[in-house]
Amino acid sequence: MEPEEFQSVPDIQLSALVSVGACFAISVIYVASLYVWKSRHDRDHPSTIKRRFFSVFVVMLIAPLFVYFLTCEGVFRKYTMWEIMGFRLEGLLTAICLPLLLTSVLFLGPLSVTLTNGVWRIYSEPMYWMNAVQNLMWLRNHLIAPLSEEFTFRACMLPLLLQTFQPKVAILITPLLFGLAHLHHINERLRDGTPMKIVLTVSLFQFFYTTIFGIYSAYLFVRSGHFLAPFVAHAFCNHMGFPDIQEVLGQTYRRKAIFIGLYLLGMIGWILLLPTLTTPSWYANNLFWVGAVV
Repeated sequence: MEPEEFQSVPDIQLSALVSVGACFAISVIYVASLYVWKSRHDRDHPSTIKRRFFSVFVVMLIAPLFVYFLTCEGVFRKYTMWEIMGFRLEGLLTAICLPLLLTSVLFLGPLSVTLTNGVWRIYSEPMYWMNAVQNLMWLRNHLIAPLSEEFTFRACMLPLLLQTFQPKVAILITPLLFGLAHLHHINERLRDGTPMKIVLTVSLFQFFYTTIFGIYSAYLFVRSGHFLAPFVAHAFCNHMGFPDIQEVLGQTYRRKAIFIGLYLLGMIGWILLLPTLTTPSWYANNLFWVGAVV
């Protein structure tokens, strides 16, 4: 489907400086909330995790205030605040299923490795899920981090940016802030005694892939108009983790060739399916920015 010309909402007067400044402020508040607690423990200690849970939930109460006070009247005459933040019933099931399917295609290679090494069998064990929901690190990685980050960096930032920027630009701004926000791990790694060279290498790599994911996540949000679309993709990516290339390279020649082929097939399939499986009409997305998305 060819994109329509962007039709801006009348009376939008939010300046670019204000929208970007507000998004920057939100990202600073999010990162700062993680460090308001003084502790000798690392990020994986239960007390640290619990305190950070509380911190990000407070941020999730503060961030929507930026949307409420800075969104122009022209937008609120057509949509509610929750609608522009991606909380809608129309197209909800599609927003859960299609982004998950699309992201699974991207991970076709890693998923095939998981199926052949037998790891997938643990998902059929009830005790796995019972232990998981009681594990703070699992909850952080699969629920709280995707929930708070997508709410803050997508649901609260993009409605502001889309009032002053074309979606193609807005989709690039929030990922940069998202990637920069993850650089706070530099401090934690240095405190743990990790050599500076390794810290910089790991942190730059993390900035790169979190920014790339941020672009994908923002694209899902804008195309679908749903918060749940990037949330389920984020949770799934956190579950899969970064692909273990070493495991693939350690296979026999025949299996290695098959896995590499599946990795490439997944990437190509994801690229080809991305515009189709994010068709706005499939998500009942008639929000004010929908017409300008590539």
